[in-house]
Amino acid sequence: MSTSLELGRSSRRQVRSLGSGHTPRPLRTMHITQLNRECLLHLFSFLDKDSRKNLARTCTQLQDVFEDPTLWPLLHFRSLTELTKDNFLLSPALRSLSICWHSSRVQVCSIEDWFKSTFQRSICSRHENLVNDFLLQVCDRCPNLASVTLSGCGHVTDDCLARLLRCCPRLRTLRLENCARVTNRTLVAAAAHGRALQTLHVDFCRNVSAAGLRRLRAACPHLALHAEHSATMIPDQLPRCLLAPGPALRKLLPR
Repeated sequence: MSTSLELGRSSRRQVRSLGSGHTPRPLRTMHITQLNRECLLHLFSFLDKDSRKNLARTCTQLQDVFEDPTLWPLLHFRSLTELTKDNFLLSPALRSLSICWHSSRVQVCSIEDWFKSTFQRSICSRHENLVNDFLLQVCDRCPNLASVTLSGCGHVTDDCLARLLRCCPRLRTLRLENCARVTNRTLVAAAAHGRALQTLHVDFCRNVSAAGLRRLRAACPHLALHAEHSATMIPDQLPRCLLAPGPALRKLLPR
């Protein structure tokens, strides 16, 4: 009995001595810059625009990854101020663009210019050209664009959208929602220049008429056209007091 106890104690001492004499291997650390280009692009793809920009500021190698066009096939903006930042890249690799502005200021943008107060005009003056100017850059840099969604962009114009249709011949989907300045002229441009256009939404665009929609359906029978409430809304109408030319009209109309 004693012999077995001694053997047990001896074996335990041997195990402890082996355990105490074992030197653990140090963990191998890897810096992010040691990853190959494919891994870095995959890592960046999980980050939002601000995080990508902040990471790119750390070294030139990561800045180079940030500027890789293949990282930017999709852009989504939730406010107009985001359009002025430098945390994204416009390139021919861009396929999908969305600008969705859901703010109380959209209601101010939707008011007819001749009914706006001085204060309301001052609010709009800070951002009224942002979307149009941004889309002009898109026209020049992103010819392969396939999908565009604009919501709450009350100052985007027919001329700007017509240019977008001309400069992006691969555009298949155009969704417009609550864009007060969009009129039948955009529908005409879609019929004339939207060679690849398959889907067009003009929802809650009050200056799009039922007649304009009928003409577009006749010209493009295969186009999936959606116009929720647009043809039933009250379009902009210049007040009678402003119809007569003269000093009164020039004084009341915005400059």
